Amino acid sequence: MHSAHIRFKSIEASDPQLSATSASALAEVLALLAAWLVVGLAGLVRPGSLRFAGRTLFPLGALVSVAIAVVAAANLGAAPTRVVLPFGLPDLPMHLRLDPLSGIFLVLLGAASAGISVFAAGYFRSGEGTPPGLLCFQYHVFLASMGLVLLADDAYAFMIAWETMALSSYFLVIAQHRIAEIRRAGYLYLVMAHVGALAILLCFGVLQGGSWQFTFDAMRGAHLPPAWAGAAFLLALAGFGAKGGLVPLHAWLPEAHPAAPSPVSALLSGVMLKMAVYGLLRVAFDLIGGLPWWWGLVPVALGLFSALYGIAFAAAQTDMKRLLAYSSIENLGLLFTGIGLAMVFRGASMPTFAALALVAVLYHAINHAFMKSLLFLGTGAVLHSTGERNLGRLGGLIHRMPWVAWLTLVGALAIAGLPPLNGFVSEWLLLQAFLASHAVPYPFVNMLLPLGLGLVALIAALAGYVMVKFFGVVFLGRAREAALADAHDAGFAERLGLGWLALGCVLLGLLPAAVVPVLAGVAQWLGVGALPRPAAGWWMLVPLDARQASYAAPVIAATLFAAVAATSFVLRLVYRRRVRLAEPWACGGAGLSGRTQDTAEGFGQPIRHLFAPFFAMRRALPSPFDAEPRYEVTIGDRFWNVLYAPLAPLTDRVAGALAALQRGRIATFLLYALVTLCLLLALVLVL
Repeated sequence: MHSAHIRFKSIEASDPQLSATSASALAEVLALLAAWLVVGLAGLVRPGSLRFAGRTLFPLGALVSVAIAVVAAANLGAAPTRVVLPFGLPDLPMHLRLDPLSGIFLVLLGAASAGISVFAAGYFRSGEGTPPGLLCFQYHVFLASMGLVLLADDAYAFMIAWETMALSSYFLVIAQHRIAEIRRAGYLYLVMAHVGALAILLCFGVLQGGSWQFTFDAMRGAHLPPAWAGAAFLLALAGFGAKGGLVPLHAWLPEAHPAAPSPVSALLSGVMLKMAVYGLLRVAFDLIGGLPWWWGLVPVALGLFSALYGIAFAAAQTDMKRLLAYSSIENLGLLFTGIGLAMVFRGASMPTFAALALVAVLYHAINHAFMKSLLFLGTGAVLHSTGERNLGRLGGLIHRMPWVAWLTLVGALAIAGLPPLNGFVSEWLLLQAFLASHAVPYPFVNMLLPLGLGLVALIAALAGYVMVKFFGVVFLGRAREAALADAHDAGFAERLGLGWLALGCVLLGLLPAAVVPVLAGVAQWLGVGALPRPAAGWWMLVPLDARQASYAAPVIAATLFAAVAATSFVLRLVYRRRVRLAEPWACGGAGLSGRTQDTAEGFGQPIRHLFAPFFAMRRALPSPFDAEPRYEVTIGDRFWNVLYAPLAPLTDRVAGALAALQRGRIATFLLYALVTLCLLLALVLVL
């Protein structure tokens, strides 16, 4: 048994006072993670009490989230600090470390989960599947496990935290476990989570380089041959890509996100997917270090394809939450693209542009946490108010749910990449990095990479198209069902949670000049490169050189506000006393109704035609003899049909064949054990 005290040891620090501060910060973060667990355990005291969970525990969890974000943000520039916990395996205690990379993702975790927890305080209802106290326990274990993933400094601690994160989120996904469809979605999620975890475990096995030391420090010091380093990177890409929804490992994401309660969907998409981004950054830029530049082309290609694939499917969806789930595949594709681009620039000895690409990745990770969480929570408010997820049965809700509508609009505009909100900043930085790809000193590659610029622009345009469909069909126009007249706005706690996330979208969009230097410091700490720091002021973002590009978000915001205000004032003056109320133009008809306006299917039809090879479409043609002829189009996923659907019968056959091993006499089982032992001994002797 290891010593009973926790040993703090600062690394890479030259200032003793700074080291003590860093150690204190790590202790505070650990204490706050423990506080999340305490809040969760308190839910088990009164598992059936919705009032106790909603009015006490979830708000306390939100306060812990804010505290984690504040502590992590205050220590982003401090020296990395390590702690060795007094429990674990023999000769393998748990090593934890707080450094700038884990710190920036802790800020993301704390800031985004604060708004989600406040919203959850008013969202959950009794009688909806899992009892509220048990749900509170699973929820806060999920949060604490993600925090532990970010602090883990050895393979053992990382995998324990990773598996805890997967299992706790699985139980959250199947909160309404009485529904068979939700149970199937949860099972698929759990299977894919373990497939990814197996790839990550194998990656760590390769990274230890034969030393059989599984601390991250030992992996950093291992000198792997190029082939083994490449194998470790591919395993990491597969493992973290499965968790992040990288195509073709995305099958679980559009199933699990709609099945989960909306606050859980927000955590899954807004926060948990970023654990995959963190993991790949940790392996590629910290544990492996210097990979050849051409390895970066793999995540660039997969990321661009995933982004285009995800946004095309999002445009064709008629379910609100599935639309947002496919949108998450698009955004994670952009993040993996930026990681690959940073690897190419770093390997090509272009450190400034590598730092720019990595800053774009970190910024977009934070932005997506706020934008997508806000959108999922907005759909949750709509779902609770109307009982509908189908876009074809919604419409006109801005009149019944103005708070939800206007706050959700902030998220929709942000994720569409419109200035002056935050989504524009990170996509603009990624485009700036792509603009430099022509200078990569490798023939043919410097011609192919700039094509990514056009794809990113196309993906951004399609994202705007999807958000117009999403917001327009749900909130604008007329109600498509009479029951929508009973819709009601969100409660106070839900509005507060939505407002927190909307405020984050606005501030991250207006103050990029304050955020980018912090993220550039993380990139510099990783050894990727440094960005120049021109004296442009708090209001002007100049990522490289003012002659190349600059962006003044406050000026754009002020200009837009002034233009809207001036236009409204002029129109009021011109049309005062000339306003006439009348039926809208109805093509000569007697008037419009909810049934005569554009539908979600009609809105997505051009995209279905343009990207038809992506979809496995089935058309059900009506018969002229039907009493109510109906034309239906079902959109399927080709990857599901080709890769996943055939695995079910194959698995059944293999399981049936192996079942014979479970039957027989005790002598047969002893023979199996003897043969296995001999094979293992022979393998050890050979190695």
